[in-house]
Amino acid sequence: MLPNIKPIALYLPQYHPIPENDAWWGKGFTEWTNVTKATPRFKGHHQPHLPADLGFYDLRLTEARMAQESMAKTYGIHGFCYYHYWFNGQRILHQPLDRKLANVKEDLPFMLCWANENWTRAWDGQQKDVLLSQQHSDADDEQHARFLCEKYFQDARYIRHEGKPVFIFYRPSLFPDIKNTLRIIRNEAQRAGIGDLWLGYFQGFNVKTKPQDLGFDFGVEFQPDFSNYPKVIQTSLLPSWLHTIKQKLGNQHTASVYDYGDFAQLQMQRPFQPNVYPCITPMWDNAARRKHNPFILHYSTPEKYGAWLQYIVEHYPWKKSDDDFLFLNAWNEWAEGNHLEPCQRWGLAYLQKTHEVFSRVQKQNHTP
Repeated sequence: MLPNIKPIALYLPQYHPIPENDAWWGKGFTEWTNVTKATPRFKGHHQPHLPADLGFYDLRLTEARMAQESMAKTYGIHGFCYYHYWFNGQRILHQPLDRKLANVKEDLPFMLCWANENWTRAWDGQQKDVLLSQQHSDADDEQHARFLCEKYFQDARYIRHEGKPVFIFYRPSLFPDIKNTLRIIRNEAQRAGIGDLWLGYFQGFNVKTKPQDLGFDFGVEFQPDFSNYPKVIQTSLLPSWLHTIKQKLGNQHTASVYDYGDFAQLQMQRPFQPNVYPCITPMWDNAARRKHNPFILHYSTPEKYGAWLQYIVEHYPWKKSDDDFLFLNAWNEWAEGNHLEPCQRWGLAYLQKTHEVFSRVQKQNHTP
């Protein structure tokens, strides 16, 4: 019998205007701005990724969030993992979750992942232009922990592991002393009466250290794994007759293009790690966000995604626990060509495949 697997979909809240984005990218900028500007870069390249059933929503609207939650429940998603943005007491992109907290009807479980990077023009591929920087300190860790306890961890909808609120760090390597930060956050949670926390991190950016060695309770695979990929199937975004002048045009006409099926097969060949929850991406193509050298998983289909998901369900060494998470990257990363939400090309097929796999698990568990 398989355990009670809980699919958690990563959730991007950048679908509403904020003053910071107005100042940096122009009035009214949201993630949809990049999505709708995308064009095919080579023959057979599927861009732009355009929404279907839910449309170009604004996450300030209760109706939009309720429609997302209803759809997630229908197709077996246990909860959302919201990206959380904290810069030394300054928050951004928090309105969707704050408004959810104020509405008891929005009852889909949720957790947070602290996107603890500098806020840069990485959305446009310009990594060095810092817009909001992270300045870590003991005082900031204490303030942040108190805020999390008061604002989120006490909410009945917050996802817990054995009663412990679950909180994820996106890039632990960016902290000067991650063990000290974890100690401070745990201590503040105890002082606030929350009790123990269940703290984890994404094993992206080549961070493969065991969770316990960093002071964490668990890790989460990050997919796509940019350090483990198959042979590239295409590097040039130019038609063949322009290859001879490629050098003069610079790297804006290059890309890392891989076959999604080959990529998935490679991920299935590597062993699972103890105390590290599995993760899967249904598709990936960040050409809408990155003008230069995008990372593209080409030829992705719901069937290939379903085969990879089925493999994880059957082969991951699930623990005998009430809470076994499987992370889906992502619910709505439209500018990364990475979404379970229905699009104009595939409709509901990716959600239907997700539901099919987990329905099979439930049927197996209830068969005498």
